Amino acid sequence: MTFKILCGWLLLFIGVAIIFWAVYSSYNIFTARAEVPEVFEVAEQIQDTKETKLSKKVDSVSQEEIMKELLSEQIKELFPIAFLTTLFNLIAWSIFTGILIFAGSQISGLGIKLVRQ
Repeated sequence: MTFKILCGWLLLFIGVAIIFWAVYSSYNIFTARAEVPEVFEVAEQIQDTKETKLSKKVDSVSQEEIMKELLSEQIKELFPIAFLTTLFNLIAWSIFTGILIFAGSQISGLGIKLVRQ
């Protein structure tokens, strides 16, 4: 009987500790006191300079390709690659934290059930 109660209290404290650790880590990450774990990384990309783009023959490039090129440049200026990777890493961390909080609540719930019996 006391073994069940002891295991119940242990599970309750483990679950609450998991929840508090997840919330504390998230607080530190979102207040920039800790770095975001890198799940997504940017590979080094070879970017064309404007000089090489200007050196292309205008005759061989269609108007559609020129518009696509200009549009891609504008999108790169609006959303830099570093911003997108940081955003994806924060989203991944938020999902992981949600899973940890859910797991901690389930473990605590098992502990509460054992203590009540």
